[in-house]
Amino acid sequence: MASETDRLLRQSSFSAAEDMAEDADASKPFLCRFLSYPVANTNTSSHKRRRRLAEKFASTAPRRLTRRQQSFSRDIGHAAKETYLITSLSFTLLRYLGVGYRWMTRLLALGCYAMLLMPGFLQVAICYFFSSQVWRSIVYGDQPRNRLDLYLPANSDGKKPVVVFVTGGAWIIGYKAWGSLLGLQLAERDIIVACVDYRNFPQGTISDMVKDASQGISYVCNNIADYGGDPNRIYLMGQSAGAHISACALLDQAIKEAKKEESISWSVSQIKAYFGLSGGYNLFNLVDHFHNRGLYRSIFLSIMEGEESLHQFSPEVKVNDPSNRNAVSLLPPITLFHGTADYSIPSDASKVFVDVLQKAGAKADLILYDGKTHTDLFLQDPLRGGKDELFDQLVSVIHAGDTEALEQDAIAPPRRRLVPELLLKLARCISPF
Repeated sequence: MASETDRLLRQSSFSAAEDMAEDADASKPFLCRFLSYPVANTNTSSHKRRRRLAEKFASTAPRRLTRRQQSFSRDIGHAAKETYLITSLSFTLLRYLGVGYRWMTRLLALGCYAMLLMPGFLQVAICYFFSSQVWRSIVYGDQPRNRLDLYLPANSDGKKPVVVFVTGGAWIIGYKAWGSLLGLQLAERDIIVACVDYRNFPQGTISDMVKDASQGISYVCNNIADYGGDPNRIYLMGQSAGAHISACALLDQAIKEAKKEESISWSVSQIKAYFGLSGGYNLFNLVDHFHNRGLYRSIFLSIMEGEESLHQFSPEVKVNDPSNRNAVSLLPPITLFHGTADYSIPSDASKVFVDVLQKAGAKADLILYDGKTHTDLFLQDPLRGGKDELFDQLVSVIHAGDTEALEQDAIAPPRRRLVPELLLKLARCISPF
C-alpha cells in the first residue's frame, strides 16, 4: 500500500511539474517554443515537496483542464472559419481570372509551390492558431473584414515599438494571416505587429480597401497602448498590393491634414516611418504589365474603379502633383525594398517612386536586393532562417536609438530554418509569382 501511495504521489508530482514547465515554456519565442525539444526534469524533491505539488495539482487541474478544453475548441473553430474564408477567396480569384490554359498551369504551379513550402507553413500555422501571444481577429470597424491580428512579444516589460502591416494578395486574395511569419519573427525581437485585414475585390473596390486600411491604422494608433505598445513608435509597412494600399492611406491622410480637414482619427505624425516591400505606386504603368501576366485589364480597372480613378489611387502621381506639396512635407521617412528579379511588380516601380518622392522634398530611400524575386524577400528568405538582410534592416531601423534593444539584437540567436534548402530552391523555380 505504501509503495502504491508513493507511486501515485510521484505521478501527481510529475504531472504538476509538467504544468510548471509548460508555464515556463510559454515565455519562449513562438517558433523556438514549437521546435524546441523538451528538457528532462531532473528535480529530486523530498517526499513533502512531492505531496505539496500533488495537492496543488489536484486542486487546480479541473479548472486548468476546462480552460484548455474551451481554448482548444475555440481555436479549432477559428481555424475552420479561417480555412473556409481562404478557400472561398481562392475560388473567387479563379472565377475572375477564368480557367484558361494560362491560369490552369499557374494554379498547378501554385499548388506545387505551396506543397514544397508546407513544412514551414504548418509550423507557422500551429503558432498562429494556438499561441497565446497571437490575438486574432480584433474588431476595428463595422465591416465583416474589419479585423486585425496582434503578435505580442513574450516579454511584457515596457512599451514596445509597433509595426502596422498590410498584406498583399493582388487586391483579390489579401488576408491578414499572410503576415503571420513576419509577425511571429518580429515579435521574437520585442516588436508588436498588427496585421490589418481589409475587404478584397469583389467584396470591395480600391476605395474600400484604402478606407479599411486607414481605419485599421487609426485603431492601432489610438488603442495600441492598451496592448503594451508605444503609441510614439508606430511604423507602417505594406507588401505588394498591401504596399500600394498602405501608401494610398498614408498619402490620403497627409492630404487631409494639409487641408486641415476635420474628423481626422489619426495623424501622419504618429507614424515614425513607412516601409514598402515589392509594391507598385503608379497604376498607369502597371495596367499593361498586369494584363500580360494574367490580371486582365478589365478586372484590374474594375478593382481600381475605372480608368478615371487611376490618378486618385496612384501615390506616385499624387506626390508629383504640385498642389500636394504641403501634404508631401508631412510624410514620415520612407524606405522601399524591392528585388531586382521581381516579375510580378518590376523593381522600377520602387525606383521611380523614390525619385519622385525625393524631388518633391520627402525623405525617401531605396534598397534593392540583387536577384531576389517577389516571394524571396517575404517567404523563402524568412523560411530559410539564419541571417536575412531585409529582416535585419527592418529591426535596425525600428530599434534605432534603443541601446538595450540593439544589444539584445546583437546577441540574438540565428532564426531557425523552417524548410530544407532543396525544397526552397525547387519552390523558387516553380513559383507562379
